[in-house]
Amino acid sequence: MKTSDLTDAALDWAVEWCECGDDIAEIDDPHFYSTDAARGLPIIQRENIKTKHVGDAGFVAWVSRGVGPHTDEHSQYGPTPLIAAMRCYVASKLGDEIKLPKNFL
Repeated sequence: MKTSDLTDAALDWAVEWCECGDDIAEIDDPHFYSTDAARGLPIIQRENIKTKHVGDAGFVAWVSRGVGPHTDEHSQYGPTPLIAAMRCYVASKLGDEIKLPKNFL
């Protein structure tokens, strides 16, 4: 699935995967990173993700690492700053497309 299309539980699962790696199978209590600022903001701050309102498109979030020709930059859009930022985080860690478990398809 394209990272830019992730929403709701699928987006939260992808963020959890970034946070926990292979230990994600042991998580019984889901975290709502894309709707709960108390969960999402620490990631935004730690990863230095920036957000900006872009009119009808909602919000854009981006993160840059490195300088000059070695810059690794990711950006994603979303209807809220938190959704855009969590999509950006997932893209920066897992890429523009990810494979979801069957229960999210």
